[in-house]
Amino acid sequence: MSTRHGAVAAEWTKLSSVRSTWWTALAGLLVTAASAGQLAIYVANGNTNDDPADNAGVVTVGSVLIDSVELTQYAMLALGLLAITAEFTSGTIRTTLQCTPSRGRVLLAKAVVAGAVTFALGLLLGGVGTLVARPVLGEWGSAPAADTIGDIVRVAIYLALVGVLALGLGAALRSAVLTLTVLLATLMIVPLSLQEPDIDVLNRIADVFPGVAGGHFLTGGTEPYPPVVGLLLLAGWAGAALLLGRAALRRRDA
Repeated sequence: MSTRHGAVAAEWTKLSSVRSTWWTALAGLLVTAASAGQLAIYVANGNTNDDPADNAGVVTVGSVLIDSVELTQYAMLALGLLAITAEFTSGTIRTTLQCTPSRGRVLLAKAVVAGAVTFALGLLLGGVGTLVARPVLGEWGSAPAADTIGDIVRVAIYLALVGVLALGLGAALRSAVLTLTVLLATLMIVPLSLQEPDIDVLNRIADVFPGVAGGHFLTGGTEPYPPVVGLLLLAGWAGAALLLGRAALRRRDA
């Protein structure tokens, strides 16, 4: 087995052998089921109450699933950041770096494992959200097979990339609390603050933040840029976070 493959195998063993990984996955499943079900209830109730302003009409199950990601993503962020910050907290990062002295190889192995795990979990979460939302929507929901599968895959890709983003920032910041704070600011607080005044130049700046870019990718919106640009922007943020984390690992002792 090559050193690179050995590093990946070691990271998978570490990630799969700690309880926090499985608790995080369970939390993601529960949050997805609850939020997808609740959003589906809102759609059904809005279409049947006496307030025409609530009428959403027939919606796709995929759109409900995508809306539920706003909450689900934080479970995947926790998985990504804990894959590195937990080692700093416990001191086991020293053993990791003794076994694999190359900081870049360690971080790449962690990114491969975290990305693969969050992608697989994203597919599972997407399936669960779809299965919960479809019967709740009833006549107010549609689930064309190709579109629904596409939405599930997009959700999985998005969650994998934000998981890697969390990992990179965790490597740079080392603290789970600080990393989560920066992630919340980057994904939600800062772009929303920029959009609030509804000034064109601030809106354009907000559009390049990872949460907004990921939202364009998920929803397939064409303004202000096509979905593929949103995907590339989100991937760029994840890649930049890994580079930042690699630089921090090389500059500072574990």
